[in-house]
Amino acid sequence: MKRFTDEEGRPWVATALEEDTPRHHGRWYMVLHPEGGGPELMLPEVRWHNRHTAERTLLTMSEFELRRRLRMASRRHDTPGAQRDSFGQWEKGGPGSRGVVGG
Repeated sequence: MKRFTDEEGRPWVATALEEDTPRHHGRWYMVLHPEGGGPELMLPEVRWHNRHTAERTLLTMSEFELRRRLRMASRRHDTPGAQRDSFGQWEKGGPGSRGVVGG
């Protein structure tokens, strides 16, 4: 588990969960959630063979990389009516993005 802040200073946690599957490899996947609770944003394409590897990898990830992953995951979970510009940034702020100043 690793704590980080999004570009607006809100605290988040990066962690890994184990998928209940008969596979022997790639059972652990990346999950991001607001510190203190909130919706989990899953990144099932980021996988590890075991918990130890997941924890070690998360601890070495930079804030830049975690924020990038947060932006990717949050785009998949946009609420209805979410406003993004042509570059995928929030028009009025949102998870992992600064949004438009004074917008």
